[in-house]
Amino acid sequence: MELISVVVPCYNEEEVIKETHSRLAREVEKIAINFNVNYEIIYVNDGSKDKTLQILQSLKNIHPIGSGNVVIISLAKNFGHQTALTAGLNFAKGDAIISIDADLQDPPEVIEEMMKKWKEGMDVVYGVRTSREGETWFKLMTAKLFYIIVRKITKFDIPLNAGDFRLISKRALEVFKSMPERNRFIRGMIPWIGLNQIPIYYERASRFAGTTKYPFSKMLKLALDGIVGFSNSPLKTAYYVGFVIALLSFAYGIFIIFYSLLKGFPVHGWSSIMVTILFTGGVQLITVGILGEYIGRIYDEVKKRPLYIIDEQESRF
Repeated sequence: MELISVVVPCYNEEEVIKETHSRLAREVEKIAINFNVNYEIIYVNDGSKDKTLQILQSLKNIHPIGSGNVVIISLAKNFGHQTALTAGLNFAKGDAIISIDADLQDPPEVIEEMMKKWKEGMDVVYGVRTSREGETWFKLMTAKLFYIIVRKITKFDIPLNAGDFRLISKRALEVFKSMPERNRFIRGMIPWIGLNQIPIYYERASRFAGTTKYPFSKMLKLALDGIVGFSNSPLKTAYYVGFVIALLSFAYGIFIIFYSLLKGFPVHGWSSIMVTILFTGGVQLITVGILGEYIGRIYDEVKKRPLYIIDEQESRF
């Protein structure tokens, strides 16, 4: 009998995790009957500082779910959402693997539609948000801008308005496991795999409870991982900008020489010289920063430290 795995990364979700498990377990139990499959739900506690882990461990007394297998993986510290999700995917044994966040913004009820597409032969079924309730205009604008930029500078299409709510087949998961990079942008890694991919559209709800675990600083880090991890365009841009500035500087130098010869006195202009020097210096620092970002990521890779460390693991049948 086929097995489906549901991976749920959790970080400080004590206010919502009971409801998440209740809805998710109810939906997966129904899918198991309708599709004649077994299932497992893998919760990954990403170093939560609240009672998330204790609540997860007590779920068997709160919402018994029959013969389903619940796996609780607790990481030694907060490694980040993308790493926690990777840990869950690495432990998944299913023929189809569904990843979903714990905040209930992505409705578990959509999983059944994903299963139908998987049964039709799709390797990746990713959720695309037609609306994003409860999010600020600034977050909506920056998210849209990010996806537009990434789609422009990379050599493949990252689905617009798609997050980490998706279903992947076992063979797609095996390819994913062979990608060992430390700075992970799973929203780009999965499309990069290729195979048979199709979107499912749904309306994203606001958080059931609690606050977002992706503030602007983490969103910026995720965006940087996506851009740097899948394109060398920033390096090329620095090269082109440097070339243009060098060309303009050369032309300006020629102008000064001829102007001095024709007028018989040097060009006076302390302000223009300082502006030129400061501008050129700023561009050089930006270029060094871009190089440093790539070199720093190379350094992270060659150290080969573990992507995550598991503190404890608990299974229940």
